[in-house]
Amino acid sequence: MSPTQVLGVDIGGSGMKAAIVDPSAGTMVTDRHRIPTPKPATSESMAHVFHELVAHFEWTRPIGCTFPGVVRNQSIIETAANLDPSWVGVDAASLFGSAHAPVTMINDADAAGLAEMRVGAGKGRSGVVFMLTIGTGFGTAIFHDGRLLPNIELGHIEIDGVDAEELATSRAKKAEGLSTIEWAVRLERYLRRIEDMISPDLFIIGGGISKSFDQFAPLLHTRAELAPAQLRNHAGIVGAAMAAV
Repeated sequence: MSPTQVLGVDIGGSGMKAAIVDPSAGTMVTDRHRIPTPKPATSESMAHVFHELVAHFEWTRPIGCTFPGVVRNQSIIETAANLDPSWVGVDAASLFGSAHAPVTMINDADAAGLAEMRVGAGKGRSGVVFMLTIGTGFGTAIFHDGRLLPNIELGHIEIDGVDAEELATSRAKKAEGLSTIEWAVRLERYLRRIEDMISPDLFIIGGGISKSFDQFAPLLHTRAELAPAQLRNHAGIVGAAMAAV
């Protein structure tokens, strides 16, 4: 096993996933292992799942881990909109880590964007790149000339007085039984709102729904270029590992 390998863990509202990653190459060197996110998604219950993932890989070396919320100093959780409120204020790096397996925490969209900017759809791109991960919630990240502005939470902007996550996430699509066309109309409204705010040059669309990019992208009309995350739903795992080195 290469000494440069890192265990990447990606925490989501519906699942917690992990794989061993080669951060320099931006590739997973094992299959992904997934365990459903516990309900309620408390810090205690999720710590148990985290350690199950680590035990699955028999891992005792550095770990990078995403979190769907604001993360300060690669450790302290400040928001947890789609998880349990018990997370707020938790030192996640201490909760998850040990002397033999130190943990670096990073916002989930920041991690996905980091991977895409280094080895994916954003590689070599200048200007403003907006990373959007679509799943249970919206994860957002902004890069300018390749540099990350961390902890950008633009998934909760209001559209007609309604939180955008309630309108156009994968969760909303499933809950309301929206057709792809109906859902794309809502997603386009969100993307256009982002364009009015920050005028990105490129949108990178990630998350589980990115595998269907070719089906819904032609329905979207934006000024900025649209591209699917090249690492698809693995971008978070790979970016988490990159953040730990």
